[in-house]
Amino acid sequence: MGWRSTLAALLGISAYTPPAPDAAQLGDPEVDRIRSLFGGQLQILPQSQTRWYLADLEAAIYAADQGFIAPAARLMRAARGDGHLAGVLSTRTEGLVRLPKRFRGNAEAIGALKVGEEDARSVFDEMFPASELGVFTADFVSLGVAIGELVPVEGRDYPVFVRLDPEFLQYRWYENRWYFRSIAGPIPITPGDGRWVLATLGRSSPWQNGNWRALGKAFIRKEHAQHNKDNWEAKLAQPARVAVAPAGASEEQAEGWFKRVLAWGKNTVFGMRPGYDVKLLESNGRGADSFVATISEQNGEITICIAGQTVTTDGGVGFANADIHKSIRADLIKATADALAYVLNTQGIPPWLIARWGDDALTTHAVVVEWDVTPPADLASGAQALVSVASALSQLTSALAAHGLALDVSELCTRFGVPVKGPLAVESAPKKLDLAPTDLAKVVKVREARSSQGLPPFGDDRDEKTVTQLGEEAAVDATATAAPATLRVAA
Repeated sequence: MGWRSTLAALLGISAYTPPAPDAAQLGDPEVDRIRSLFGGQLQILPQSQTRWYLADLEAAIYAADQGFIAPAARLMRAARGDGHLAGVLSTRTEGLVRLPKRFRGNAEAIGALKVGEEDARSVFDEMFPASELGVFTADFVSLGVAIGELVPVEGRDYPVFVRLDPEFLQYRWYENRWYFRSIAGPIPITPGDGRWVLATLGRSSPWQNGNWRALGKAFIRKEHAQHNKDNWEAKLAQPARVAVAPAGASEEQAEGWFKRVLAWGKNTVFGMRPGYDVKLLESNGRGADSFVATISEQNGEITICIAGQTVTTDGGVGFANADIHKSIRADLIKATADALAYVLNTQGIPPWLIARWGDDALTTHAVVVEWDVTPPADLASGAQALVSVASALSQLTSALAAHGLALDVSELCTRFGVPVKGPLAVESAPKKLDLAPTDLAKVVKVREARSSQGLPPFGDDRDEKTVTQLGEEAAVDATATAAPATLRVAA
C-alpha cells in the first residue's frame, strides 16, 4: 500500500475521500470473464441521436447537474459531424498531441520511454497513442471531463491507453465519486490505480467548465438553419414555368400547349405561333439570406469558443506543427497541454514506473513529460537572444578584467533566462588577456603603483603579513620586480 499512499499524495486526493466501495473493479475475474464474452469490450453499445433541438440542450444541462453526462456526450458526438467544428477542434487537440515532447527526471526512465525512437515509435507513443490522446483531449476540452483505461498487453510490460466514451460516465454526489457504466455494471473509478485515467476541468462540477453548452447551441442553430436553407432551395430556388396561350385559343389548344411546356426537359425546343409564350417565374424573396447569415454567425461562434479567436480556415497547408500556433490562441494551447501532461504524469506514467522498477520508483525513477508549445517565432527570437547574451558576456568579461573586476555570470544568466547546469572547472593555467595598447598601459601603471606601496597585485588577496612570510627567495623576487619609484599624484 506504500505506492498507493505516495500516488494519492501526488494526485492531491482529499483526506475526506472515502475508500473505494465494495463493488466490481477492473481486473476482477468476473469482470474479465464478462469482457471476454464481448471481445474485451468494456463499454456498452452507445446510442446516437440524429435530431437535436434547443429543448434537448436544456435537458442535457439539467441532467449534467445531476451527474448524468450521457446527453451532453451524445450532443458532442453529434456536433463532431459538423465539418467546421470538427476541423477547428482537431487543430486544438490532434495538432497539440503531435507537437514535440520533452522529458525531465531520471535518465534511466527517460531512456526507457524513448526506446525505439530511432527505429519506429517510442515506448511512450506505443503506450499513449496520439490518436487516443487526441480524442481524449477533445472530450476534455468540450465536456470538461474525459475517461480512459490502461489496458494490459500480452508480451510487453507496459499497457496501452484506450479512450472510453464519456457517455457512460456518471457522478454520484452523495459519494463524491465517478462511475463508469460498463457491460459488467457500474464500476467505481479510482484515478491513478494503474487502470483508470480520469481528466476533469476542475475538481467540482467539471462539466460546467466545458465548452459543450456553447458549442451545442451553435451546432443546433446551425443545423436548423441548414435544414431551412435546404427546404427553401428545394421549393423556391428553381423558377416556375408559365405557359401563355392566346386569348382565342380553345380549351384543347391551351391544354396541349400546357402539356408541352410541362414536358420541358433538357435542350427542349418550342415552335410557337403569335400569342403563345413561355416565361419563368422566380421568387423575389431573400429568405435564404437569413439562413446563410445564421450559418456564418454560428461558424464564428464555434471558432471563437474553441480557438479563442477568429482564424482563417482557407489557404493553409494543413495541420503542421507550425500552423497550430497561427490558428489557436497561445494560452489555450498551453493550458490544454499542461492539463494533459498533468494527467499523464500523475495517472499514466507512475503505474508504468512501479511495474518496471518497484514501489520506490516514484521517488528513484521519477520522470515527467511535457509538450513544447513554444511558437517557432519565439524559438527563433530566444535563440537570437542567447547569441546576444553570449556576445555581451565575452565583451563584458574583457572590459571588466582591465579594471580588475569580475563579471557575475550567474546573476546575468538568471536575469536573461540562460539555462545553466552549474559552474564548470576553471583551468589552473592563467589565460592571456587580449587588451588594447591603451588598456595595457593602464594595467601596467596600476601594478607599478600597488607594488611601490608594498601591496599585492589585483586578484591576490594576501595581506602584507602574508607577503613577508613567503620566504627569502620569494622576498628577493618581489624586491627585484618592484618598481623603485614612489607614487606621485599630479596637482
